[in-house]
Amino acid sequence: MKWYWQKVNVRYLKPNQISKTKMLKKFKTKTYMKPSVISIVLGGGRGSRLFPLTDKRSKPAVPIAGKYRLVDIPISNCLNSGFNRIMVLTQFNSASLNSHIKNTYHFDIFSKGFVDILAAEQSTENENWYQGTADAVRQSMRHLEKYDYDYILILSGDQLYQMDFKEMIDFHVKNGGDITIATIPVNAKDATGFGILKSNEEDQITSFIEKPASDLLPDWKSEVSDEMKNQGREYLASMGIYVFNKKVLKKMFKEDPGDDFGKDLIPNAISKGYSTLSYQYTGYWTDIGTIGSFFEANMDLTNEVPKFNMFSSSPIYTRARMLPPSKINGSFVNKAVFGDGCIIMADKIEHTLVGIRTRIDKGSTVIRSYIMGADYYQTIEDIEENEKKGIPSIGVGKFCYIENAILDKNCHIGNNVRIIGSKHLQDGEFDTYCIKDGVIVIKKDAIIKDGTIIP
Repeated sequence: MKWYWQKVNVRYLKPNQISKTKMLKKFKTKTYMKPSVISIVLGGGRGSRLFPLTDKRSKPAVPIAGKYRLVDIPISNCLNSGFNRIMVLTQFNSASLNSHIKNTYHFDIFSKGFVDILAAEQSTENENWYQGTADAVRQSMRHLEKYDYDYILILSGDQLYQMDFKEMIDFHVKNGGDITIATIPVNAKDATGFGILKSNEEDQITSFIEKPASDLLPDWKSEVSDEMKNQGREYLASMGIYVFNKKVLKKMFKEDPGDDFGKDLIPNAISKGYSTLSYQYTGYWTDIGTIGSFFEANMDLTNEVPKFNMFSSSPIYTRARMLPPSKINGSFVNKAVFGDGCIIMADKIEHTLVGIRTRIDKGSTVIRSYIMGADYYQTIEDIEENEKKGIPSIGVGKFCYIENAILDKNCHIGNNVRIIGSKHLQDGEFDTYCIKDGVIVIKKDAIIKDGTIIP
């Protein structure tokens, strides 16, 4: 275990005082200095389960809540926790993610803070792209040599939650961990979809199993709070958030050629006797890995009291756009969230997220949907040119009905269009849209002509 001491100027101490200072460790009287932490956000996954939202962008770059990108969540959590040295590892469809980070996160020259992008690269030592989460960090370690740090905080770029990482780091330091894994209690139904950990009374992780079958679950219960027990949440699922001691991680990379933390390095570390701790988190957290989970997480934000609090004292940072306020004329609105720069003339908008620069014309109804908005405003000349070609303007036209749908950026929805998703619909991919988990997803830049009915 590492001990952090406040600096004492012994020059002015008497000999007996110096000896007493040296005895502090014996009596376990500790004064911690601020730990030195580097944060790494994993942003390179293909995100095939979120297709078609990941057709032209990486998963962390997917817009959320009508205003943010998924990557803003872990970065904001880091900044709100006091950790301002952040690396984002990118690989697949990374252009929009790189652009967003470059245009968003700027620090005072004297703060020494940064959010840097580490793109996958070939080198003389390694010609392969990232093969997994552990391999991505392993290949990036050489870029961290110029920084002074003791701990590495590794985060996923596709989760929705609010966490004070400083508390997790303090837990790791005080309990003398080599590795600390953030865990969340889940019920038996959800447990089969996660890596499940078993810990003892001292929060030491003793065993690990990846996506266990339901008949194995009774043997995998852990100590959780009474509140969690009452909810049936007695299984500890890995959140994919890790704290490593710098020296320990370097040693593990030399010992273990595995490509993934959850499948390879973590189970092996437990079996080899590394001090692996479970940091239990009981707040709101969701892994946005599928269209269904992504859709429901966004729909929850429209509730009166959402599970994820966007209005807390811990802000979510994102790109500051100089957009006008949204304008709403003659619309019935209930449980809706609007981004900046919208022009709304719809008849009814209910239980819906409306992203930046969205236009919804007269007579239209939107229920339980997410309209991501647009990257730009069309000029009058553009609109006139599109009319000659029979192409609708960007946004939603007149007398449309949209329900249980996601409209990606820059969609052209004509007049009298009906888009209605439902749980009974079978999954499928089509030219301009996909159906997944009962949700109809209109692809980015898609053109839906007047009178179209989907499905």
